[in-house]
Amino acid sequence: MESGGTAKAKLVIITGMSGAGKTIAVQSLEDLGYFCVDNLPPVLIPKFAELIEQSNGKIGKVALVIDLRGREFFTALSESLSYVKEHYTISYEIIFLDATDSVLVQRYKESRRMHPLAPEGLPLEGIGLERRMLEDLKGWATQVIDTSSLKPSQLKERIKSRFTNSDLSTISVNVISFGFKYGVPIDADLIFDVRFLPNPHYVDHLRPNTGQDPEVYEYVMKWPETQAFLAKLLDMLQFLIPLYRKEGKSQVVIGIGCTGGKHRSVAIAEYLGRMLGSSDTEIVRVSHRDADRDRS
Repeated sequence: MESGGTAKAKLVIITGMSGAGKTIAVQSLEDLGYFCVDNLPPVLIPKFAELIEQSNGKIGKVALVIDLRGREFFTALSESLSYVKEHYTISYEIIFLDATDSVLVQRYKESRRMHPLAPEGLPLEGIGLERRMLEDLKGWATQVIDTSSLKPSQLKERIKSRFTNSDLSTISVNVISFGFKYGVPIDADLIFDVRFLPNPHYVDHLRPNTGQDPEVYEYVMKWPETQAFLAKLLDMLQFLIPLYRKEGKSQVVIGIGCTGGKHRSVAIAEYLGRMLGSSDTEIVRVSHRDADRDRS
């Protein structure tokens, strides 16, 4: 916790689709020592910011959950944040939690809860309305997290790893391999399609393994087009990432996709994980969303 009023207070706004995991996210921040308030009307954000500054550092890290339960005040969010930016020294960021419609419907079925925007209708109707209402806010977000394939423990880890690092000059680089046939990760900042590379799926003894297997990895890497692509890709990322950090981004998500997310994308993601993050200003994490989907 900051003290003496010398450190800049931190305000995190958690928002997004109902059922996407906002409760888990704010609980994770509470575990990290954030002062958390659930369902604060946006019009009260400036008053809350004033209280933070008057606390002389006693309240240094704050997380607010804002969602459509307070939709009558929702349009005031933009004006409130602009006011905070102009009148206070508090830094803020917006974390938007999302998930696919099918996953959200399934979660409502499992919890036997009604969607707040469709109390007498189908959950899908409320989800569609809510998605349209939140479209602009999603564009304002500092980070969008797709929780469709995340377990609660995985979402907690994502939040904690994101906010444990207090060095604002450091950027987290998350490289995610995925399969296009399972959908594009909606929280990716950059997406690269590697389906043009020779596919180990058509080599019988390589098919059961993933791109983390040395034989599969070497197969993907041995082609001239792979080496040419990696040289260009690495050059671009090494140019972009420092500029993102300079601009104030604290995280960038790089998606590497192939057909099934098992061979080529995994190998390329592993390579990037080894080659990026050579400086003290980058923290690189590699994950493989779909590599084990076809294993029973």
